[in-house]
Amino acid sequence: MSTQPSTPEPKADQTALIAGLSAYLIWGVSPLYFQILNFVDAFEIIIHRILWSAPFLLGVLALSGKLGELRPVLRDRRSMLTLLATSVLISINWWGFVWAVNNGQVLQASLGYYINPLMSVAVGVIVLREPLGPWRIAAIALASLGVLNQIISVGEVPWISLLLAVSFTAYGYLRKVILVDGRIGLFLETAFLFPIALILMIWLGQTGQVLQASGIGEFALLATAGAVTIVPLLFYIIGARGLRLTTMGIMQFMAPTLQFAIGIWGGETFTTAHMVTFGLIWAGVATFTYSQLRRRHSQS
Repeated sequence: MSTQPSTPEPKADQTALIAGLSAYLIWGVSPLYFQILNFVDAFEIIIHRILWSAPFLLGVLALSGKLGELRPVLRDRRSMLTLLATSVLISINWWGFVWAVNNGQVLQASLGYYINPLMSVAVGVIVLREPLGPWRIAAIALASLGVLNQIISVGEVPWISLLLAVSFTAYGYLRKVILVDGRIGLFLETAFLFPIALILMIWLGQTGQVLQASGIGEFALLATAGAVTIVPLLFYIIGARGLRLTTMGIMQFMAPTLQFAIGIWGGETFTTAHMVTFGLIWAGVATFTYSQLRRRHSQS
């Protein structure tokens, strides 16, 4: 707990808090949006996410006066190569999530995003030589037991959960090591993918595999994919800049919790073995959260 006096937060902090909560709320309920898009497959949805996100972000950069900051990034070979790698990782993550939602695997998706922060801790310790501590060891061990239980008791490797966790952990690490504005980095990632997505869309059209939209409503839903992709990321950037990392770290569990509720509400399979898996993961999350709060208290 913080030892700061209980005075109202500054307006900037309140704005950051609202933005951060909004980001995780949108991510949490996003399966409902992608379930509506079940008239196309995950591959084509990702193409639309890219095609609509790039111009959307270009407009954001223009309105925020950030276009001039593109030039030095474009001249930095290391940053460009890193962003090329992150563009591949985020597209894999997007595909995995949409595939999970459209194939009735929202619970697996939520499991992946519960595992993600614990996997990030492991990467921080192994790669960045960050201190671990007994509480974080316990959190990682509990999460590992959860995955092991899923393999042994449920009889399946939670590959979509691991795909989402690994891809987003790697994405987060690479974005951490380059000093590029979040909006600029995201625009360049989608710009790298844009010509590929455009070629694929043309190819799908020529082979008769492209969307058979029944009207303007379905087309509008697909066009909204750009906003659904970018808006929560922009909210996240605002939140991350104005809030403590501890606060953001704890808030991030809001999204998979909402996704979990959507999966249960949707009638996905949830046996006792699944309950054990999630119970171990939740215990790991609780332990991780406690370690974060202890660290914040010691630094207050």
